[in-house]
Amino acid sequence: MPIVESKYKAPYFFRNGFVSTVYSGLVRRVKDVVQERERIHLPDGDFLDLDWSFSKEKTNKLIVLLHGLEGHAQRPYITGTAKLFNTNNIDAVAVNFRGCSGTPNLKFRSYHSGATEDLEAVIQHVLEQKSYAHIYIKGISLGGNMVLKYIGERDDVPNQIKAVIAVSVPCSLKGSSGELHKMNNILFHNNFKKHLLKNLKEKQTQHSGKLSDKEFNSIKTLKDFDDVYTSKAHGFKDAFDYYEKSSSLQFLSNIKIPTLLINALNDSFLSPECFPVKDAKHNPNLHLEMPKYGGHVGFIDRKNIYYNEKRALEFISSVN
Repeated sequence: MPIVESKYKAPYFFRNGFVSTVYSGLVRRVKDVVQERERIHLPDGDFLDLDWSFSKEKTNKLIVLLHGLEGHAQRPYITGTAKLFNTNNIDAVAVNFRGCSGTPNLKFRSYHSGATEDLEAVIQHVLEQKSYAHIYIKGISLGGNMVLKYIGERDDVPNQIKAVIAVSVPCSLKGSSGELHKMNNILFHNNFKKHLLKNLKEKQTQHSGKLSDKEFNSIKTLKDFDDVYTSKAHGFKDAFDYYEKSSSLQFLSNIKIPTLLINALNDSFLSPECFPVKDAKHNPNLHLEMPKYGGHVGFIDRKNIYYNEKRALEFISSVN
């Protein structure tokens, strides 16, 4: 029954979930990560930009890194992991989801929590073009939901994928959406909405006739955004249909490779459903760790190496 007892001890000031979340998102910096960009083309005519960083010595090990909502491959929670793994003889490829690399993607659609077809395209590219025998995937928040869905919705996960780490994951998208709309999360909610609307306005200009001004102006909340844009652009009926079909929670029981899920108990973005104790108790491949502190991707630790980054390295070492 792999419910993992967490050893994370948060510095006193960062035991507050709000403080640790804000500090990690706005203040943290990671230096000396050299990335090389590669653009791959997708089956529907769109593209993804991948940012690679490498170990000093040749290696047959790779970690694939997936960012969160409105993130990108240069966010500290991505480069921090890349740096740690590179110094431990593991290459890293950080995926920029559609429209997140600094260049608008070509299609009206973009990315969402359940878009595993894009992750599959990345994995197939790596398998066909590279020679890695050991591949690990680490997803943060939205990216964590995506990778859990990816490995749980299929029975044909490539043999080269040896382990998955998912951090601060909204396993229940409907539940997490409900939390983000509460007053205690208003600052986070409004910040996400501001960035999403900015990008959507650019997309409205780029794809004339796809979204009316009336529809755009009707978006007052994140759920409205998912009703008006996310669902319609990606083939769902509405926000709740998107949440239901894209949540990783329903796929956890089918996970067949070693997986570590780290969700902090004081993460204000997560509803009770995002702590899948029952699934972990019944699936020997799903290791659930629930630190008391850490907020949302705020597992601050010594020497600017975050606890979740150390645990990811420990976990794949134990798998090996």
